[in-house]
Amino acid sequence: MNPARIVSFLPSATEMAYALGLGDQVVGVSHECDFPPDARTKPVVVRCSLPVETMSLREIDSAVAECIGQGGNLYEVDQQAIARLAPTHILTQALCQVCAPSGGEIARALKALPSKPTILWFTPHSIEDVFDNLRELGKATGRSANAEELVTSARVRLQRVTDLTQTASHRRVFCLEWIDPYYCSGHWVPEMVELAGGQDALGRKKTDSVRTKWADIAAWAPEILIVSPCGFGIEKATEQANLLLQQPGWSELPAVRDNCVFAVNANAYFARPGPRLVDGVELLAHLFHPELFDWNGPADAFRAIPTSSAGESKSRIKTCPLCGHAFVCKMGGCWCDDFPPLQPSSAPGAACLCRACLGEAVERVRR
Repeated sequence: MNPARIVSFLPSATEMAYALGLGDQVVGVSHECDFPPDARTKPVVVRCSLPVETMSLREIDSAVAECIGQGGNLYEVDQQAIARLAPTHILTQALCQVCAPSGGEIARALKALPSKPTILWFTPHSIEDVFDNLRELGKATGRSANAEELVTSARVRLQRVTDLTQTASHRRVFCLEWIDPYYCSGHWVPEMVELAGGQDALGRKKTDSVRTKWADIAAWAPEILIVSPCGFGIEKATEQANLLLQQPGWSELPAVRDNCVFAVNANAYFARPGPRLVDGVELLAHLFHPELFDWNGPADAFRAIPTSSAGESKSRIKTCPLCGHAFVCKMGGCWCDDFPPLQPSSAPGAACLCRACLGEAVERVRR
């Protein structure tokens, strides 16, 4: 079999390809494919069409909903680059229009190719589906034996978690996949919670996450609160977790009283349905039952969010006077240090601006 030429539109599929020993056959990736580090050296053929770096969470949510509702494209596919790369395989998905290019974008990309590659559509809803996707990729690239080895190893690790946690009391958990507005967890994440010895009654196993009211979260009274915003790493997750401090009834949540609020690296361990979901189950097992399960992975996989007054004094929740969105203002080492200083406003009641509005104000001064 001739070596494959793989273009991956999915970070999780890129991870699968590398796990199968196909890294040297990956010739193109999306802008989000950042693991393993070698994936960052590959040509980028897919980029997000929204300037999410300068948008608030609510702006992102609204823009995505509007774009999808109008039949627009959230991703820009570089058709010329794909044509030059001449892929034999394209890895994509039909699960979530927000996560990667789907049907329409793929059809347009194929028009630029003289010979049609094999398209592998990954649409997992559970951990078992992820294993099936791994086998499918292995079969398509002559790496079936490697895929079976990876699946077997993953099952052994998951069984170890369940063996250690099955006799422990299940913790009442809530996993947040988005903060503004609130979204519960969906698809494989509630299953991960159960394997790790927890229960998330608000999660939606094997189906889409949905908007969730704060009143419902408070009523569920989670003993452990996991902040796992889709598309973000640990730093952004920590910032978003701090936004919760302003919510009514926050101090009454058992998770807050017991200092069991954690931000996690969603991109690495939860949002991407690939090999590292097993690491995510192990991470949850440690957070739910630290007396039973150690965490031996990267130290920045999770971060405990201070819920005491001492912890809260290190940052403040402010509301931007221009756009009205809440944001975290740190006392020292704040993100606003990255911007050039502006003259203090003389307007009555002037206050700090959020990242997006501050960036616009700086640009106006520069012009």
